Amino acid sequence: MASSRKSKPSPKKPIKRIAVALSGGLDSVVLLDTVCKAAQANTAIISEIWVFHIHHGLQKPADQWLEFCEKLAKKYRVQFDFRLLHFADKSQGNIEARARAARYEALADLCADHEIEDLMLAHHQNDQAETVLLQLLRGAGVAGLSGMPEQRMMTSLGQSISLWRPLLNQSRSDLEAYAKQHRLRWVEDPSNQSVLYRRNAIRKQIIPRLAKIQPEAIANLARSAELLAQSQKLLDRLAAIDGEAILQDAALKLKPFIELAKRDLPAANNLMRYWLRMSGLAMPSQERLDSWWRDLLAVKADSQLEWRHDAASIRLWRGLLQVAKSVAGEWVFESIPANSKKLGLSAQWVAHCHQNGLIEQRQRQGAEKIQIKANTPRKTLKNLFQEGDISPWERQTPLLYLDGELVAVAGVGVSYPHLVSSGKRVFPRWLEKP
Repeated sequence: MASSRKSKPSPKKPIKRIAVALSGGLDSVVLLDTVCKAAQANTAIISEIWVFHIHHGLQKPADQWLEFCEKLAKKYRVQFDFRLLHFADKSQGNIEARARAARYEALADLCADHEIEDLMLAHHQNDQAETVLLQLLRGAGVAGLSGMPEQRMMTSLGQSISLWRPLLNQSRSDLEAYAKQHRLRWVEDPSNQSVLYRRNAIRKQIIPRLAKIQPEAIANLARSAELLAQSQKLLDRLAAIDGEAILQDAALKLKPFIELAKRDLPAANNLMRYWLRMSGLAMPSQERLDSWWRDLLAVKADSQLEWRHDAASIRLWRGLLQVAKSVAGEWVFESIPANSKKLGLSAQWVAHCHQNGLIEQRQRQGAEKIQIKANTPRKTLKNLFQEGDISPWERQTPLLYLDGELVAVAGVGVSYPHLVSSGKRVFPRWLEKP
């Protein structure tokens, strides 16, 4: 992933920044135009607009789209940045799904880089209708059929970002009429014409036929998604009530969970789906859910089992169901205020190590020792993990070395002998990437 050609940021502070995801297509061009007009009318609310473009490299005209979006940002006199995504093996897995996931991650990183808390996306009513039909064909439940929310939260580098879809109640024909009225120009993605992709097939072949049968088909499908989203909120509220004696932090306690399933299986399924969604995982098929229940009803509470689902592992350990995701991230050094009594690493030492390439991130090899509290002996990581009741799969945690010395262990702590109480100080923190 790469980025370049950043616009010079505005010198005014404090400022309210928002961003628009711009592909160059009709919908995002209309969104940019309406956002800029709204900002001009409300300068007290919005003082800086950024345009973010994601270059997937999957289409030959992608470079031209990047140039178009950058020129458009200059025309509207807004800030511009982009990300270039690299897909090493385009034949591996569902390239549409991979590109979509990478796009959201890249947009989140851009928001974090520019301290933006509100990101505008150009999904419209037709997109919502297509999403509902796709989910219906997959046999999705209420959560899937709820479609895309008008607003949701995501995080990047510890920062919360609000995703907004202000065009969700506008149809494609509404956007075309607006673009014609205001003489807007946009680019066309030729892949949108290929019915080999399921969404395109629904857009080109199914929805036009539905519209002939029922003129309000698109609006009605979107309305159904909104009603189902309301129902999902009620189901979530019920799951939270059912989970009061079952949810333990980010885990499910097996014994009371099994008791709930024997008493009320639909309620247990609802709680399972709620827990998975709160863990950031996709909804399982009914077949997979049935298979999980067969495993849970047969296993003993003190046994171990593992399921692979949505690029994560769901494990049973010590009577708790837990999600173990593949963790990516980086070590960051946070400045400590001069008047703070908090201990930290010498900023001068960290700067020296950084300049000389002496900062390393390593994986656990075994036999490492660290002292994390005053007046306590150095202990092996194995002992610290056991004392902290840390599950086996969480013990392959990243280690931070400065000039060959172990100074921090993610999820465990910082080496106490390396901490100082005076002078410029920084504190190391492992920052997970979503």
